[in-house]
Amino acid sequence: MGWVSHPDLSRHRTEDVHPDQPKRLDAIREALESSGLMSRMSPLPCSYATHLDVALAHDPAYVDLVRIVCEDGFTFIGSRDTQICPESYGTALLAVGGVLGACDAVAAGEIDRAFCAVRPPGHHAEYDQAMGFCLFNQVAIAAEHLVQRRSFRRIAIVDIDAHHGNGTQHRFEDRSDVLYVSLHERSGSLPFPGSGEETETGVGDGVGYTLNIPLVAGSGDDAYRHAFREQVRPALDQFRPELILLSIGFDACVGEWVAHLSLDSSSFHWITAELAAAADTHADRRLISVLEGGYDLTSLGACAVAHVRALLGDP
Repeated sequence: MGWVSHPDLSRHRTEDVHPDQPKRLDAIREALESSGLMSRMSPLPCSYATHLDVALAHDPAYVDLVRIVCEDGFTFIGSRDTQICPESYGTALLAVGGVLGACDAVAAGEIDRAFCAVRPPGHHAEYDQAMGFCLFNQVAIAAEHLVQRRSFRRIAIVDIDAHHGNGTQHRFEDRSDVLYVSLHERSGSLPFPGSGEETETGVGDGVGYTLNIPLVAGSGDDAYRHAFREQVRPALDQFRPELILLSIGFDACVGEWVAHLSLDSSSFHWITAELAAAADTHADRRLISVLEGGYDLTSLGACAVAHVRALLGDP
């Protein structure tokens, strides 16, 4: 199993009160080291993506815009919640490059699974717009990379962040080669980003390849288990993905102040194990998880440990 992260991912700095702090990655690394899991993973190279890499899923003019506003010292892009600093553009390129490196290692058969602990998060980033702390959509870029450059025919993206991955859905909602599944807090109780209702099932050739499972505030294990049993696993079994990309947001954990869901940190073990089982059945074990949300430093490490234990196959 591969591990992707890099000290320079902390160079993307935000205000002290902002949820996406560099300490998030410190909390994850420290927890994995203290649990003995870090030594069981193979570190993968984390290098900078190119402009062409990012343009797989973003307007080239938007990629240039992110670079310019960072270089010019702007403090946010799109809206004030998506904060930036002069180093944010480079950090976002590093995050994308790390995920693409994991994709290449899995595609080459060097490893079968990987956990990419990168930031800033990505799933809210649209084709030409930054949103919700996100600059570049790492998972969308990874899916395009696998399809366009590595000849994969069916990629499944499962997004369990507490917030709907609007950017990822919009990238693939008119296509049948990428299945997008999202479990998230219902937008009626948590307006951001205002999308992800059950009725959003895709458009054109993509009808039936988008599955949104909005959950009411307070939902925990019972609701998630029901959703996985009745909707997520049947969708994956029908689609038969060749590789699963997991947008692993830990902000559905109880106590997170950016959402109102109630998963225990240990729940991320069985959720990951369910997806790993689907990868075992359909995708020759190929599963790559990419960090999205998860901002409570007290629970974040425990969530990551539960997630990695399941990726490693530990009970």
